[in-house]
Amino acid sequence: METQTITPEAPVYTETIITVTEAAAGKIRELLTEEGKTESGLRVFVQGGGCSGFQYGLMIEESGGVGDMQFESNGVRLFVDPVSISYLKGAEVDFVDTITGGGFTIKNPNATSTCGCGSSFSA
Repeated sequence: METQTITPEAPVYTETIITVTEAAAGKIRELLTEEGKTESGLRVFVQGGGCSGFQYGLMIEESGGVGDMQFESNGVRLFVDPVSISYLKGAEVDFVDTITGGGFTIKNPNATSTCGCGSSFSA
């Protein structure tokens, strides 16, 4: 009987499907520097929940997982899992600074409706 060794697949590099605005890229680089993780990137994902059925998530990611797609936009590495990518094609990550505070927003052309909170959507 033949034995096969299975190794984890490397992230797939492809054209940018999610973009990061210059404002968001600057803030992400600032956060990565503060954390001492300048070689890391940003994981962008979708999960069930929120007011409209799905919600966005962002977190610092040091390296991609098995099956992740990896992109680069405005000098920021992005990691997206295979399930989330179908909901995020064409999306834009932005950083908005207002009088009441700042935060990341995602502009998603795939969302059929969004919630007032700005982090929940339906597709």
